Amino acid sequence: MQDYRRLRVWRKAHVLTLSIRRTANGFPRAGYSSLRGQIIRAAESIPCNIVEGCGASSQKELARFLEISIKSTLELEYQLRLAKDYEIVQHRSWQALTNATIEVRRMLYGLRSKVLGSEPSASSVTDQLNDGSTGNP
Repeated sequence: MQDYRRLRVWRKAHVLTLSIRRTANGFPRAGYSSLRGQIIRAAESIPCNIVEGCGASSQKELARFLEISIKSTLELEYQLRLAKDYEIVQHRSWQALTNATIEVRRMLYGLRSKVLGSEPSASSVTDQLNDGSTGNP
């Protein structure tokens, strides 16, 4: 079991989720409620699956939850594209949110690789998870 709050990728995913919520709340009320809900759910799924994975009983199970988070970043990226193409998100906002989504996904891929390649000793896993990239807390 890991402390998700120590993960740099979780912190970035949490900030991304808050930004997505603020942006989606600005969507027009008529005609976009489905997209609004989908974007929010996809964004919230990213840190939620990181948290759930940190409670996993094995490295393989943690990696599975990280994979779900990765897939949610792909879904979110496309939904942001739709919002931009529907002209309900400004280009500048779309670009910043898309870049943040891609950054979180890259971090998740790196963490997942480390988790799958690491030995199951608690100390080495904790060290690797603390910042999501270098193994240093």
